[in-house]
Amino acid sequence: MGADQEQMAESWSFPVRDHALKIGIITALGCLIILGNSFVLLVIASSVSGWSSNSRYILISLTGTDVTLALVVVPLNLYGSLALEPGEEDDEESPISRYCHIVAFLNSSVFASSIYSLTTISLERYVAVFFPLHYSRVMSRRRVKLLIAAAWLLPPIFLCPISIPGGRFIRVYFSRASLICNPDYVSNVAYSLLLTAVIFFPCSAIVTFANLRLWRVARRQSRRMSVGWAAKSQGLCLPTVCGRLAQNRESGPNKGLNKDMGDKGPRKGDAASRVLVPVVIVFYMCWAPCMITILYNAITQDRVPEWVEFAALWLPCGNGFLNCFVYFWINKSFRQKFRQLGRKLWPWGCTPKNRQFMTPTISATIHCMNNNDVLQERSCSVSSSCMLLPQAGETVL
Repeated sequence: MGADQEQMAESWSFPVRDHALKIGIITALGCLIILGNSFVLLVIASSVSGWSSNSRYILISLTGTDVTLALVVVPLNLYGSLALEPGEEDDEESPISRYCHIVAFLNSSVFASSIYSLTTISLERYVAVFFPLHYSRVMSRRRVKLLIAAAWLLPPIFLCPISIPGGRFIRVYFSRASLICNPDYVSNVAYSLLLTAVIFFPCSAIVTFANLRLWRVARRQSRRMSVGWAAKSQGLCLPTVCGRLAQNRESGPNKGLNKDMGDKGPRKGDAASRVLVPVVIVFYMCWAPCMITILYNAITQDRVPEWVEFAALWLPCGNGFLNCFVYFWINKSFRQKFRQLGRKLWPWGCTPKNRQFMTPTISATIHCMNNNDVLQERSCSVSSSCMLLPQAGETVL
């Protein structure tokens, strides 16, 4: 009898332990999102060198959705996990059920706004690179503002049936596995598939197509520059002064530089991979498990394991933290602006050594493009994507 009581006590202690661990993970995630995006907003609140106003508006919109995830989605669901009594999650007439309908509507709307904002960034980059002469007309400020407004207003329109209490259109329950107010997609399979068709599938197609095509073009441009660099390094003008200078450079103190460059030119051909590939990987890593779980629950009318559901449904929220790195911290202009703000806010912590990292080529590129508004707008947009080719950017533009 004593052994049975101990087993029962242990079986009850495991859910309590898991519950506390999940709350700790969610709280830490919310704090990381707020911290990372606070620094981002501090930097992009004013103009950033090399960024167009269109790019900055779209990125501010993305940061706004990420901050909303931490300030709205996380606290509301944590409150539900603390206030919900056992057995109330399945009662449509209980107060917590009506609360969950509103919270589930807000959760889904913010998540959808985030994925629409990510799609808008990829679309703007694609137009900037492939339609540079028509960029100012296709992506005018008015149209960019309309895209941002659509990213925030369309999700509530598509998802408003979730807010209807009583389960008359779709049931909503509080998942003890994921600690989130979640629509029961099994109760309305047609509506669940419709949401997937108008939100995830078109957005994932645009993000994948735009970024992969940008990556292919950047790689092709990198190969062309590599061929040109290899031709220069062959010493084709050896009988002339430049040939002797090339020989001196190869035998001088910088001879190791050519070995590092090799026949393919500077080792910066993978810049496109470092910028664009993480965008696609992070997008699918954070959103695909969530959508697969939703579709699995709707089609099979079964539930995935507890921790799988927890990770899948909270990964989109983690995307709000990873966006700080994918779209901002790997951007050279962003880091320079951050260092400038750091020197202003904490002047005692800066050292003269930081000045040696300033590259003169950036200012030269900007001066050359001031004569053409269309090319300047396009160059700023490409710069917001972290310069697909750091040194080839001037050639591409």
